[in-house]
Amino acid sequence: MENKEFYQKYMDVFLNQNSKLNLISKNDEKFLWEKHIYDSLAIEKFFNTINLEGKKLLDIGTGGGFPSVPLAITYPQLEVFALDSIRKKINAIENIKAELDLKNLHTICERAEKLTDKFDLITSRAVASLNIIAGYALPLLKKGGYFIAYKSRKTNEEIHDAKKILNKYQAKIVNIIEYKLPLEEEHTRNLIIIQK
Repeated sequence: MENKEFYQKYMDVFLNQNSKLNLISKNDEKFLWEKHIYDSLAIEKFFNTINLEGKKLLDIGTGGGFPSVPLAITYPQLEVFALDSIRKKINAIENIKAELDLKNLHTICERAEKLTDKFDLITSRAVASLNIIAGYALPLLKKGGYFIAYKSRKTNEEIHDAKKILNKYQAKIVNIIEYKLPLEEEHTRNLIIIQK
């Protein structure tokens, strides 16, 4: 199946789950591609620069499966772990995984601070401010690994507030990738790339 068809199938499956569980707002449904899937896949700008083969990626606070599900679809060489403490969200992702037969997608219903495994890559999108989410992500990141935070407007402010936690885990910001969502009104987003 072509990727485009597969994404269409994914969108249909997602909207079916959303009708039962309200994973994203009804208003956002018509912008599912632009606001959620396209946004999730903006990480390509960074992934093109590293080797993903056999790497383990943890998505903290995956919610409705963003970016975990689009990443599992697009990068079959990655083992993707979707983490959320809310069981109904994890159940929805398990249903999506089953319908799309995504062998490289795994779910964890738990709080981040309870995990003991280490990961090569960690993502987080729309969960908490950088200093808070970095406090959850960095202890779970392998040395040399990357934590990629999806952020919008207050990037500089958030980076400033996260300095202490970055120093604590000897992590540094190696890149900030700016991109725009394909929407009529201006939606500038940033990927903050942090290496440990």
